[in-house]
Amino acid sequence: MDDKLLDILVCPLCKGPLLYRKSAAELVCKPCRLAYPVQDGIPVMLEEDARKLPPEEEV
Repeated sequence: MDDKLLDILVCPLCKGPLLYRKSAAELVCKPCRLAYPVQDGIPVMLEEDARKLPPEEEV
């Protein structure tokens, strides 16, 4: 994931910053508790494709 791209990407819902989880290939929004997938190096920033993080999963 390109650092420059990561600097400008924000959560489409709350416009907050995203954390990149390389091992899971996803971008995580802590306030919304959503994980957006990164497929073939391209972030999929659609709410319907995001994974809801369960309460027990650490962000």
